[in-house]
Amino acid sequence: MDAKEIIARRVAQEVTPGSLVNLGIGLPSLVAGFVDRDAGVFFQAENGVIGLGARPPEGMEDPDLTDAGGGFVTAVPGAASIDSAMSFGLIRGGHLDMTVLGGLQVDERGFLANWMVPGKMVPGMGGAMDLVAGAKRVIVSMVHTAKGAPKIVRECTLPLTAARRVDLIVTELAVIKPREDGLHLLERGPGVTLDEILAATEATLLHDGVVPEMAL
Repeated sequence: MDAKEIIARRVAQEVTPGSLVNLGIGLPSLVAGFVDRDAGVFFQAENGVIGLGARPPEGMEDPDLTDAGGGFVTAVPGAASIDSAMSFGLIRGGHLDMTVLGGLQVDERGFLANWMVPGKMVPGMGGAMDLVAGAKRVIVSMVHTAKGAPKIVRECTLPLTAARRVDLIVTELAVIKPREDGLHLLERGPGVTLDEILAATEATLLHDGVVPEMAL
């Protein structure tokens, strides 16, 4: 498994049957492919789709059926298209059970920065602020480092997405739970040692010295 598959598989374990879940663009969108289709989960995208499925087989793409990032998706039985007002009404009204978002940085307080890419023109944060503020549970799915630089840092240098602590961070190296007293290391990635995780993380990680490996 590559890093993205490890992350998507582990995040999929957090999805509760019968829930309404938003998947962010990029890596988070892969999660749908590892959730049992019979679990009654409906995935939502800000562009106005409820009932997103996994990516379609090559050659079966429908240009009118995409996620919020323009990536091709499928639709599960019972899926619906809605307008933006209803889509954001669901988000801002607290009706989403969970959102899975990518991240550029997460700090020791558990605050997320995920929309302003350094050195690039970005039109805005899209629905990220609404999702972090409105979803009942927020999971960050991201690779642990970017070009060798840690993404889990003492303090974010990029603008925060929202002033709310996220609920879980999943990378290919670790599962981390932000709490009031700091970042708690819950699991190690497949074949990854504790020392490797600590070396790739700028923020302080709290642990008891015995950290189990992800069960994938």
